[in-house]
Amino acid sequence: MSGRSCCRRGAAFAGWAVPGATLALLPKCPACVAAYIAVATGLGVSISTATYVRASLVLGSVSVLVFVAVQRGIRWSTGRRGLQRVASCLQVAFRR
Repeated sequence: MSGRSCCRRGAAFAGWAVPGATLALLPKCPACVAAYIAVATGLGVSISTATYVRASLVLGSVSVLVFVAVQRGIRWSTGRRGLQRVASCLQVAFRR
């Protein structure tokens, strides 16, 4: 296996694993998020800030998972040159 394909596989795995693990390990309670931030960084944050941090992490993780899933679906359905084909189809569709 070449180094380049190994790196691509690792990046593809990380694209699924990192946001998935973030969603799985993220606590639901904003006070717990604030406590985790305080333990990890030594900085105290308010509950309202922790709520925004949690919502941002959830939104970011879900966005990355959707992007990776769509990208994988496009490649699966149209082959290796899938993104180029989809882009050209979208250009044709929006010209009308």
